[in-house]
Amino acid sequence: MESEREFDYETARPLVQKIMEQSGQNLLACYQCRRCASGCPVGEETGYVTPDRLIRMIVLGQRDDVLNNQLVWRCVSCYTCGTRCPNDIQTARITETVKKMSKENHITPITPKVDHFHSSFVKAGVRWGRVNEIEFINSYEIKNAITDLRHLRFKEIFKEMATQGGLGLRMLRKKRLHFGFQRTKGRDEIKRLYKKAGDRSVVPKAH
Repeated sequence: MESEREFDYETARPLVQKIMEQSGQNLLACYQCRRCASGCPVGEETGYVTPDRLIRMIVLGQRDDVLNNQLVWRCVSCYTCGTRCPNDIQTARITETVKKMSKENHITPITPKVDHFHSSFVKAGVRWGRVNEIEFINSYEIKNAITDLRHLRFKEIFKEMATQGGLGLRMLRKKRLHFGFQRTKGRDEIKRLYKKAGDRSVVPKAH
């Protein structure tokens, strides 16, 4: 375990620079006070990787661990970490940057369902300017089913169908499930912004 914590300058420098540039966050300002970790709502779901640990891994040049950990995929972008940070480091922007880097390097997500949710949500939003429930749910569930089929997890497929079917019925009763496709104005602008963000390899900052 000690060897994993050794500082690798040749790996660390370009990794730190790239993540700082793309996330807009000064990782070198982190002095490991762990206030972000104490307030992270998904901390119990991410093992030992809390926001402060992720920054530490980046600074030490632990590239493989940085691109492949539970925090990157389970972060809910609540920005509690940044609110608590005395140096205003928004780790949620860092996790989004690392997630993008992970996809660019074709690394299989630890939590595929989170990846499926994100990709289905974004594609639906870019296409229509808003998310239509039926299209989004179908896209999400098809991707989950394909992943389970590859691993012959038939029970998981039926379990997921039953769970989502029950959820759909409850949403119908509360009139929260819409079958029509609603559009918003300015869809072309949304598509241009999405393409521009991808071309520049930056993560849009939250306001």
